[in-house]
Amino acid sequence: MRVPVELRRSVRLLNHGPTTLITASAGGRTNVMAAAWVMALDFNPPKIAAVVAEGTFTRELIDASGEFTVSLPTLALLDATYTVGECSGRDVDKFATYGLQTTPGSVVSAPLVEGCVGWLECRVLSEPGPQQRYDLFVAEVVAAWADDEVFVEGDWRFTRDEHRTVHHLSRGVFFTTGQRVQARRLP
Repeated sequence: MRVPVELRRSVRLLNHGPTTLITASAGGRTNVMAAAWVMALDFNPPKIAAVVAEGTFTRELIDASGEFTVSLPTLALLDATYTVGECSGRDVDKFATYGLQTTPGSVVSAPLVEGCVGWLECRVLSEPGPQQRYDLFVAEVVAAWADDEVFVEGDWRFTRDEHRTVHHLSRGVFFTTGQRVQARRLP
């Protein structure tokens, strides 16, 4: 079940480096794209960085709205995640064509992708230099959610394979999140 995550803990949703789905909405249009380059940036207020290439439909919608969502897809969504990263939303309604279900964001207009295990609602912060030079968006997390079966007391606990997040390598090859291990501090 999707439950709220304290904003001060929201960056933990990204600490393990998963591939993400970024959604954006503006002018009555909505799009989703896969993004491997999304990371936590700061704790208070929580901020993330995301690379969204110039010339993409998602970038156009983010530029117009100043907001987006980040959803963390699972192994169960692997094929859809790969596919939405390989085509343009200008050419196809990715949600309808690939059967992705959404639910409205609680704060931003972009939707959250169902079937994921974590969700961040984000507002873009004005950082024109990095956006123009590197396609890098800095955004404040304004709401966060997680599946309470796998995000327990602020930590990931992947107990079922289909709930593991995915990590893109290249050309459609992914890893899934692995075994949880606890390090110990050396004396």
